Amino acid sequence: MKHWIVVTLVALVLSVPGVALAHGGHVHKVLGTVTDIDYPHMDVLTTDKKTVTIMLDGSSKITRGKVKLAETDIKVGDRVSVETEEKGGMMMVKTMKVGAVPAK
Repeated sequence: MKHWIVVTLVALVLSVPGVALAHGGHVHKVLGTVTDIDYPHMDVLTTDKKTVTIMLDGSSKITRGKVKLAETDIKVGDRVSVETEEKGGMMMVKTMKVGAVPAK
């Protein structure tokens, strides 16, 4: 009789972390190189060789050092560090730091 209570409790405990990880609004970090741009979408090849599609919107904050950039200042080949938040199934850019331009 008590066996079903234990099984139920174990199932409940094991399911809670999955639900917690699946919620929207969680900040994700992406580090890599821009490989494709089709505004407002952008593909980034991460350091572990996975392609992630991110989306820019009016609230995205983009900087290079302390200088604010427009989304059109981002170019294929730029190294980026991005914080995204999932909204409506899309990875929306909260902040994006673009790497310094190499000296010529």
